[in-house]
Amino acid sequence: MKTAFERLVRFKSKGGEVLYGEAPTGDDLIGKTVEVYEGEQPWELKATGKKAGIAEVLSPLPAAPIFYGIGLNYKEHIAEAGFPTPGFPTVFTKPADALAGPFDDIIIYKDCQKTMDYEGELTVIIGKVALNLTDSDDPFDYILGYTTGNDVSCRYWQMPEQSGNQHGYAKSFDRFGPIGPVLVSPSLIPDPAALTLKSFVNGEERQSTSTSDLLFTIPQIIRHLSRGTTLRPGTAIMTGTPNGVAAFMKPPAWVQDGDVVEVKISEIGSIKNKYVFEK
Repeated sequence: MKTAFERLVRFKSKGGEVLYGEAPTGDDLIGKTVEVYEGEQPWELKATGKKAGIAEVLSPLPAAPIFYGIGLNYKEHIAEAGFPTPGFPTVFTKPADALAGPFDDIIIYKDCQKTMDYEGELTVIIGKVALNLTDSDDPFDYILGYTTGNDVSCRYWQMPEQSGNQHGYAKSFDRFGPIGPVLVSPSLIPDPAALTLKSFVNGEERQSTSTSDLLFTIPQIIRHLSRGTTLRPGTAIMTGTPNGVAAFMKPPAWVQDGDVVEVKISEIGSIKNKYVFEK
């Protein structure tokens, strides 16, 4: 899909305006002056020739109609979990209010606080309506861009006793889907299976993988999700997490109050979110 941008940042200017701009490379965006786009949505932007300074980096999407998550989609994570290899993508959803910015605090509801986890994920944003894609359709034509995501997860509500093996609820609390810091055009990432993903908790590396370890490719995921289902612009697809989540460490290394989780993907950048337990 053709985009007006290469590396899109949505930000608050020093004057308090919320704007879209063309981000430079690198994670340190605060204080940078960038070219500004006009438009309400990232798939309908036009260059303005104007510039503005970044005071705060926001989610690259103002809103997402829905998140689709893909479980058990890294081969080493499947081995870590000890589950059978799925024959089709394992799909769950997050609601619109799960969306959070790349540096927002994640407020953790009191009944989630003992078993909080992270899942660093390459996240795909859909840019135009997709429905019933066939083998002759090119799913890349429907991708607006790629961003870094954290599928924040409360494992208590994922356990069968609480969930009946329906684990979407455990991942659907408000702000459990931070993404950013930028949205990168597919033109800059011709092969999304050649990226490096790392996750850290308070600076300690927990996850490190190549996206080549994905079981189901991004085209396969998009085709599968579009079966009889309309994927609307702004839909966020979290493509799965690699091994190294807190739940499968021995003993489990749950995220604690005040811990900072960073997810970093090559060619895209890092998000850092503090988990703040509700008092």
